[in-house]
Amino acid sequence: MAGIIVKQDIEKVRATADLYDIVSSTVTLKASGTGTFMGLCPFHDEKTPSFSVRPSLGVWHCFGCGLGGDVFGYVEHKENIDFREAVELLADKYHIELHYESGKGVGLEQHGSKRARLLEANEEAQRYFVSQILTREALAARKLLGGRNFSQADCERFGCGYAPRGWDNLVRHLASKGFTQQEMLDAGLARQGQRGVYDYFRGRATWPIRDSTGRTLGFGARKLYDDDNINAKYINTPDTQLYRKTQALYGIDLAKSSIVKKRQAVIVEGYTDVMACHLAGIDTAVATCGTAFGEEHAKIIRRLISDDSLGAIQLVGPLKVEGQSLSSRIVFTFDGDAAGQKAAIHAFGLDSAFLSQTFVAVADNNLDPCDLRIQQGNQAVRSLIDHARPLYDFVIDTAIDRFDTSYTTGQMGAVKAAAPLIAQIRDRSLLDLYTRKATRRIGVDLDIMRREVNRARRQLHVRDDDAYAPKRHWSGWSENRRSSQGGEFSNPAAKRALERKDANDQTYYHVDDAVFICEQQFMAVLIQVPRAINPRAFGQLTLGDFMTPVFRSMFQAIAAAGGLPSDDTPQGLWMHNLTKAAGPMLEQVINELAVMPLPLSNGDAEVGNANNANGNNMNGNVSAGINSTDANAQGMGANGPSPTAVQLRAASDEEKRYASELTARLLDIGYMRRIGAAKRKMAQLPDGEEKIKLLGKITDMEAVRKDLQAQVYENAGV
Repeated sequence: MAGIIVKQDIEKVRATADLYDIVSSTVTLKASGTGTFMGLCPFHDEKTPSFSVRPSLGVWHCFGCGLGGDVFGYVEHKENIDFREAVELLADKYHIELHYESGKGVGLEQHGSKRARLLEANEEAQRYFVSQILTREALAARKLLGGRNFSQADCERFGCGYAPRGWDNLVRHLASKGFTQQEMLDAGLARQGQRGVYDYFRGRATWPIRDSTGRTLGFGARKLYDDDNINAKYINTPDTQLYRKTQALYGIDLAKSSIVKKRQAVIVEGYTDVMACHLAGIDTAVATCGTAFGEEHAKIIRRLISDDSLGAIQLVGPLKVEGQSLSSRIVFTFDGDAAGQKAAIHAFGLDSAFLSQTFVAVADNNLDPCDLRIQQGNQAVRSLIDHARPLYDFVIDTAIDRFDTSYTTGQMGAVKAAAPLIAQIRDRSLLDLYTRKATRRIGVDLDIMRREVNRARRQLHVRDDDAYAPKRHWSGWSENRRSSQGGEFSNPAAKRALERKDANDQTYYHVDDAVFICEQQFMAVLIQVPRAINPRAFGQLTLGDFMTPVFRSMFQAIAAAGGLPSDDTPQGLWMHNLTKAAGPMLEQVINELAVMPLPLSNGDAEVGNANNANGNNMNGNVSAGINSTDANAQGMGANGPSPTAVQLRAASDEEKRYASELTARLLDIGYMRRIGAAKRKMAQLPDGEEKIKLLGKITDMEAVRKDLQAQVYENAGV
């Protein structure tokens, strides 16, 4: 095991890693003010965006669950790995060579982290499987794919391959490429047998299962030969450090951009169904891998589609989108048979907001999308998706259709069958509507159906929910804030309004007063734009100038971090040093202040400076990776990041004026406190030299305070 990663390499990775790129690969981010993006938190279940990302500062924070940090922290939480592995993962992504310190302090090189090695093994396995698809032995695989109307070009597009029938063909191939048997086992590509390590996939057609960024995490494979020792028609990579079937969606790498754009996802049941849908023009199709669609899959889809909101009403149903018949919907292509109906009922376990957007598409003859395309063509597949029915209607109507409701006994049978299904609808606003709808269809009295539904609801212990209830809008996401980023903060009233909103929205100190607001805004400016703070004025501040306990501690943390950073300090390093000095108790405070919008109108300046500092495109047009040549071009030298490439951005004139105003306010109130204390002391002194001397000090402080107040009014435009 190599030693500690060299510090310069860590800072090189921090400077190169694009936080927007990393987060947006799994979370749909929308611009929300100056250099800030909002989305649905990937670490807890939510329906209203409270997850804030500030790429220019390399900071993210969720106002819902309280998690936050830098790009390393995000990768740690997202991938469930430690700091070292997060650095190694990002280094692999951006092609940065890491160096390690041994116990004796000698620099060592390592070929990559364990996770990176597993990814490389999977990629090499994919290349091997693809190379085998054109061999003579793979005729059965080619016939299988060709019989489903997939051309060679189609197979290449989706990465279809072939695993040879031998014992250890892949094992020997990977060994020749430098992979160990343990790495093959850990990647799920091989298994340990009595005669040694052997291929897990043998004599099967293969499909690569990738994440949304296109990295191969595992494989799916279909049986081709009757003498296959594994009876299952399809097998998948077992759960590994990379691959978890409850979180894997085949085709997500191909469908992600279309899902985000069209706000629609189509869930099919197999690899060939995904291929058929995409070839038919349904480019939002994905499939689960060897397991039923579950809550983890729903979270992935919902984060990409993202819920809309309008005023206080949460829009969770299907919406109209220009150029589409329906959007904000999830379409399942269940089979119409018993297994398909069972899968549809299983979906009832998902949350209300997701279900209100969920539809079911079933072909008249129960064909899956692949067979439908073979028999009726691409248009039939498109029509199938266009005519999908709401999930609730599909399940309830399927239950009712089993009975002949022209008879009284048939009506009661339909009531008994439909009531438990309706009872599982947690959304109160939809429960009564579907109760009435089923009642009309069966032809019984409403009281009978309601009685059965309520009884089933009590027996099933169904939790009430309201998908349409008003949701809290977190800091940075209100219409008021969005509309006020166009320069309106030149109006002092608008500036004060946002300052008060920032004070009300934060979670670390609930109070609304002028002293707190001033201290909060000063700390936010200091964290976000430290070069806006005048060093000489900052040097005059003392602990006594801060009254709010949390900001007194913050002031001490800044001192522990070395005070104001130098102009050539890397942005990420400034945040890291400050967070490290502040400790875990103040980490959330720093994260919130870092993403808190400032009442300033110079959005373009910040975005431009952020692009120059990090090599990122704040509009989201960021590259998936960066090679070593690009890194050097951006100032990434062998000994660490170049100051000109990632240094703290220069402050605008408006930011400097605002920082000067806040500093003057803090100094003014500090003098006020000292003057008050001095006057109380003077009142207790007898007439004499000491009292006269103290009066002189008070007079000097009042003169300084008068100048400070003039500066405040001048900066505020009053």
